[in-house]
Amino acid sequence: MIQVATYNPFAKQQEFHGSPAKYRLFGGAAGPGKTAALLWEGIMQANEVPGCETLLLRRTYPELELSLLREFRRNVPRDMYKAFNESKHTVTWWNNSATRFGYCQGESDVYQFQGAEFLFIGIDELTLFTLRQWQFLTSRNRCPIPGSFPCMAGATNPGNIGHAWVKSLWIDKQAPQGMENPAGYNPADYDFIPALVSDNPIYANDAEYLRTLEGLPADLRDALLHGRWDIFAGQYFDNFEPATMVQDASAWDCKPWWPRWISIDWGYEHPAAIYWHLLDDSGVTRTYREIVLNHRSPRELAEMIIAGSAGERIADVYLSPDAFAQRTDEATIAEQMGAELSRAGMPQPSRADDDRKGGWILMRQMLDSGHWIISSECQALIRTLPNLIRDMKKPEDIAKMDEQASGSGRDVDETNCSGDDPADAARYGLKTRHAPSRKPLDERVRERVNAVSGGVPIEPTRLAMVALKAEADERKKIRPVYFKRRYHA
Repeated sequence: MIQVATYNPFAKQQEFHGSPAKYRLFGGAAGPGKTAALLWEGIMQANEVPGCETLLLRRTYPELELSLLREFRRNVPRDMYKAFNESKHTVTWWNNSATRFGYCQGESDVYQFQGAEFLFIGIDELTLFTLRQWQFLTSRNRCPIPGSFPCMAGATNPGNIGHAWVKSLWIDKQAPQGMENPAGYNPADYDFIPALVSDNPIYANDAEYLRTLEGLPADLRDALLHGRWDIFAGQYFDNFEPATMVQDASAWDCKPWWPRWISIDWGYEHPAAIYWHLLDDSGVTRTYREIVLNHRSPRELAEMIIAGSAGERIADVYLSPDAFAQRTDEATIAEQMGAELSRAGMPQPSRADDDRKGGWILMRQMLDSGHWIISSECQALIRTLPNLIRDMKKPEDIAKMDEQASGSGRDVDETNCSGDDPADAARYGLKTRHAPSRKPLDERVRERVNAVSGGVPIEPTRLAMVALKAEADERKKIRPVYFKRRYHA
């Protein structure tokens, strides 16, 4: 390890630098020196292997300037390197190695590194990146120099869009849904070095900074002070408590007269998610069975539903609205599924209520009041709910997850889903059954726009403004259904 006067790693940083794992994750809380450790790892590897290249990344350029580049300019002595190209943000070292600082604001920005080879890739605030970005960057992590060991590292706090896949790889030690070649996942390649502010001598006794962290809202405090991966800032279902809200369905004394229904989020490339629900005599909805998988035709899914419903009387089947318009051959998805279900004496699918805001509110409310219980068999749903985050632009909504299986060319392991399809399917089942909208939101907006225009074409900009106002007005009318609080069964 290169020894320089400006960097004297403390114990946790030394543990990070000394880890032999191919993929390392450092931190988990605010203040343990994550950025400095990542910067100096890139510097040390560049100086240990002459002629190599290393890469240090943030998601956006402003973030890059305020973290890695600022740390470099402040603390790396000028006589350590040959040159620094300000426009290209590239350092050239005396042994002709180079360290490049970059950012990947857009999903496809990682392709700027197509064809490049980096001995080391370090990503600061890794949970701001997507699984697809990480996967592509692993393909650039290679070095032709004999004796070199290509590796990568991330530093991050819990939360944000990448929380689920990062947690899966390093904390849960299993391949996340959507990972290329999940069978090749080796837990030994992934080493998590947890570090808290108390591990950093600079801040460990800084009473003012610690008081600031202690004064944060509960979710931020748990993430930034305690480094908790089960509760984090932006988490939508922070009220989800598996200990009381998840039960063993085999212990339920289900009655034949309890109403049962099914909800489906259609998908082919991304997963299709199917849930069975029942309503008991005390008014509690119990979600008791799931199927989550991709690459199945509508008819194949219908056959699975028929087999899974054997001996049960299903009152309704609610299907995602897109399935009523999308066609794979001469008929829509809904028509194809309906034909199979009808032949088995089951109801044809009806259009699910796709009121996202009202649906998420209802789900939270039912969890809070004890009116929704989930069977322990529904592993994809149980894994998905705590990983969903709020949309930064629409806090009442959930941010769409892009860690789907699209393009993965493989079937989804239904117990290892980190997308939002299971939650969408469950939302269809609860919202459509318990608090259906008068009409679908898009239909109500369309009616209002037509009323304003009088059926006469209007200028596109004005049309867009009218549509936005109509949607905003209709959303204001959404009100959550009141559930009286009850004890969990």
